[in-house]
Amino acid sequence: MGLSRMKLVSRFRIWVLTCSLIFQLGYGFYLPGSYPHKYVVGDLLSVKVNSLTSIETELPFGYYSLPFCKPSEGVKDSAENLGELLMGDRIENSPYQFKMFTNQTDIFMCSSDPLTSDQFKIMKERIDEMYQVNLILDNLPAIRYTQKEGYVLRWTGYPVGVKVKDAYYVFNHLKFKVLVHKYEEANMARVMGTGDAAELIPTIGKEGSDVPGYMVVGFEVVPCSIVHNVDQVKNLNMYQTYPSSIQCDPTTVSMPIKEGQPIVFTYEVMFEESDIKWPSRWDAYLKMEGSKVHWFSIMNSMMVITFLAGIVFVIFLRTVRRDLTRYEELDKEAQAQMNEELSGWKLVVGDVFRAPSSPALLCIMVGNGVQILGMAVVTILFAALGFMSPASRGTLITGMLFFYMVLGVAAGYFAVRLWRTIGCGDNKGWISVSWKVSCFFPGIAFLILTTLNFLLWGSHSTGAIPFSLFVILLLLWFCISVPLTLVGGYLGAKAPHIEYPVRTNQIPREIPAQKYPSWLLVLGAGTLPFGTLFIELFFIMSSIWMGRVYYVFGFLFIVLILLVVVCAEVSLVLTYMHLCVEDWKWWWKSFFASGSVAIYIFLYSINYLIFDLKSLSGPVSSTLYLGYSLLMVFAIMLATGTIGFLSSFWFVHYLFSSVKLD
Repeated sequence: MGLSRMKLVSRFRIWVLTCSLIFQLGYGFYLPGSYPHKYVVGDLLSVKVNSLTSIETELPFGYYSLPFCKPSEGVKDSAENLGELLMGDRIENSPYQFKMFTNQTDIFMCSSDPLTSDQFKIMKERIDEMYQVNLILDNLPAIRYTQKEGYVLRWTGYPVGVKVKDAYYVFNHLKFKVLVHKYEEANMARVMGTGDAAELIPTIGKEGSDVPGYMVVGFEVVPCSIVHNVDQVKNLNMYQTYPSSIQCDPTTVSMPIKEGQPIVFTYEVMFEESDIKWPSRWDAYLKMEGSKVHWFSIMNSMMVITFLAGIVFVIFLRTVRRDLTRYEELDKEAQAQMNEELSGWKLVVGDVFRAPSSPALLCIMVGNGVQILGMAVVTILFAALGFMSPASRGTLITGMLFFYMVLGVAAGYFAVRLWRTIGCGDNKGWISVSWKVSCFFPGIAFLILTTLNFLLWGSHSTGAIPFSLFVILLLLWFCISVPLTLVGGYLGAKAPHIEYPVRTNQIPREIPAQKYPSWLLVLGAGTLPFGTLFIELFFIMSSIWMGRVYYVFGFLFIVLILLVVVCAEVSLVLTYMHLCVEDWKWWWKSFFASGSVAIYIFLYSINYLIFDLKSLSGPVSSTLYLGYSLLMVFAIMLATGTIGFLSSFWFVHYLFSSVKLD
């Protein structure tokens, strides 16, 4: 008894030690920007720069493509993940440096070389196209506040310059305000929600010091255009004080750019203690205009669609159950008599499981749809749980790529198992199906992205995927995604195929002439799933093309679940309607009944381009927009079509296994 108790105690200790070790190791998995960085007064704060961006062109360019000041130690790339590179982000160091809680004014940065004709031309183009400069401090983008008609507008970054009466002015003086919150060890546990375990919270900074520390909780910028005396700064070095006082007035501009003349850059910084706590520092970026309308619209859409889908489901359930109940209540003699007078779906019992046209293509598209749908569900779920916050740039794209590759197993499994089911258990050709699944959607995506990439390369944009990254993506595709898909196909080949509840006749039954084209009904069915999406789609499109931060992933996850339910119900109803009019070719129609939502999304994308992105300039920008939209729509078509097909397949199998017909 004593020995067993000792064993129990020792096991408990091992368990506690293991949990503690895992908890400590968890610090290594904190996402960028998700932990506080403690600075002591006087500590150096370095500002980083991101690509120049514009909603006019959607073509990002490198910060140093314009004649801005460069750091004395040289331009260096910051650590970037795969997602940042794919999004066109190029984060680099900059000469802007602050000292924690030390106000500085009239700081001279540099005087550029006299503008060449090419530099002057590029500067004018960037100002005309409303390019924004994006600065980052402690992982916080610089934010700019403006007032318009009594409303306070928030912008990330500041414009390169402005055009006034045919003259171009550059913003060459920046007034920074850094909001800091005092770091208090005792309060961190309460702020971070970790109870009394304040000492377990990882902080970066000087430990073991009683000197008060501060955390950066805000980064604001006010750009100004000021004429500087070039002769006064000839003998000044970087970070020395400008000879005269600089008055920054954002309402006036006075520094025109001219060919052959240099530009003098200066800045000032002011620190202000704020009540904003560290976990709330992103609130300023997430408080976008129209948020109340956003939430109300989503709730309204969800209620309407849920109500409609509920009515459809109840009516549909009652109709099918009534048919089955009436048939099962009859005695054998009456059933035999009824079989002679059958009408509707019971007449196609010998053809309902007849193999569709192009069965391999259907299996491939269903396999890819399972992969894309699984990726969307898992990625949005992780984002809703906070693992892919706006503070972690690029993690959303990186996560999508990772989950897509891993779910290659599911794609191969579903495609091959469906292939064997259509072939009544025949294993022949499963390797070919698996290989085609692994190459179908990635191949089309690769073709579209390569074509668009040539346009970006021709424009010298940082949005162009570097050749080295192309090689990495190809290696990920063929060394991880393809093998995993083949593994899934092998598992699908070993799994038992789904047996049909009824036999298929050798001679196909003639389908009666229909009063209306069945494909017209299939195309119209996409309107109901589109109703669940279109409001949320506006905010997603605004996030992608207008530079706004999208953060309501919890609502997006609910909308996604609602979309899955509606797609399944719409496809079921249409499949039942086709069977009732003796149309047994339901396979592809069930896929496109819910997949047709992609047509409406593409039409909405064109509408968004014409009315919301009307300032988009140039054929390159429009081609990029339409190319990316086409890729997105194709992925949505595969995912929603798969939902409709799988639900219809389950329904047809259930329907014909519930009633026995001779």
